[in-house]
Amino acid sequence: MTRRRRFLALMGSAVLGSSLLAGCLGNPPEPGGGTAGKPAAVIADANLETNTISLGFIPILEAAPLVVAVEKGFFAKHGLDVKLTKQASWPSARDNVVLGSAGGGIDGGQWQMPMPQMISEGALTNGRKVPMYVLAMLMSQGNGIAAANSVKDANLTYDVKAAGTFFRDFAKKEGRKFRASYTFPKANQDLWIRYWLAAGGINPDTDVELLTVPATETLQGMTNGSMEAFSTGDPWPSRIVADNKGYLAATTAEIWKAHPEEYLAVRADWVDKHPKATVALLKGLIEAQQWMDKAENRSEVARILSSRKWYNIPVPILEAALKGQYKLGADMKTQNDPAMGPLYWASDRGVISYPYKSLTLWFLLESLRWKFYPGAVDSIEQAKAINDKVTREDLWRQAATELGLPAAEIPTGSSRGKETFFDGITYDPENPQAYLDSLKIKK
Repeated sequence: MTRRRRFLALMGSAVLGSSLLAGCLGNPPEPGGGTAGKPAAVIADANLETNTISLGFIPILEAAPLVVAVEKGFFAKHGLDVKLTKQASWPSARDNVVLGSAGGGIDGGQWQMPMPQMISEGALTNGRKVPMYVLAMLMSQGNGIAAANSVKDANLTYDVKAAGTFFRDFAKKEGRKFRASYTFPKANQDLWIRYWLAAGGINPDTDVELLTVPATETLQGMTNGSMEAFSTGDPWPSRIVADNKGYLAATTAEIWKAHPEEYLAVRADWVDKHPKATVALLKGLIEAQQWMDKAENRSEVARILSSRKWYNIPVPILEAALKGQYKLGADMKTQNDPAMGPLYWASDRGVISYPYKSLTLWFLLESLRWKFYPGAVDSIEQAKAINDKVTREDLWRQAATELGLPAAEIPTGSSRGKETFFDGITYDPENPQAYLDSLKIKK
């Protein structure tokens, strides 16, 4: 009997040892606390075009479903050995996906938006187009804007208008503009801080100085005064608070509840060559998101992520962030509301994981608002064309259907409907021009 036939014969047995998993699907999940070392029952499709894929991640909460799917065996369950590697920075991730795994890089992974769209168009890769597909949203919420202790007296909140003339007075007093930072320009975290400022009447292009700073340098930057605010994913905002380097001025959940965040995207050539493996990848991701969205599993998620292999962050900081336990504002008012923390599967706006085109389009509209990518995104029509080409809802639906998800959890359309921000602005995907027209501050 061949090795594969032996494996298939044993799949249905009640006990599947990790040694069998290692022999047939690559290395078993490493223990990350609790039952992290126990893979799910394997139902692998022997007809997958490949059993391996290389994905990259940045150690923030958006990447947690990928880590959990590796550690808990959800990817392995569907026949995939996912090689998940930590990226030194977003530029490194971009460069590695251009290389592809054949060139020593990665096939895809976690992305700020609209990085996959702009890598596809060559706007982030010096004109070299590397087509990609957006396959699923990894997480909603779970991001924040932290402010330094040096501006504690301003008690900045999600409503910048409440700060009055603070930003202009700051420039007069300090002889320079207020400095706000993010980890990568013209993408998620840049967009959150821009929306936050502009909603309060502050022009991010003229009234403040925006900087790109790696997340690992934020603690020192907050200490030495090289920045007054920083926009990034948890656990960094929570760590800034825990280390008494600053305070949490706003969470992205306050700006836009159940908002689109970072996504799983993979090179189009890999997906086109391996459609069954792509669906298997999505099955593992979906099951990981469902598992970790349960309140009773959040503590175990924190233990998994805390290891040196993954985030190397203390469990208490991760656990508080995962459970929506925040200390908000300069007065550190405690908030304990899981609905305001990271969401991985369910929300009052529907299934988080589904890659609604209405949501992936929003990042391109904001890019148009700020004129981020001239030549690539100069019109709504261009934005829609790029979005339709890159976002693959069909593959997610296929994976969900094969998993046997209830019909109510499988969206049938491409729009989540109208979206409302904290400042009263409405984004209607059916009328993107009206949304852009309603924004008072733009480039």
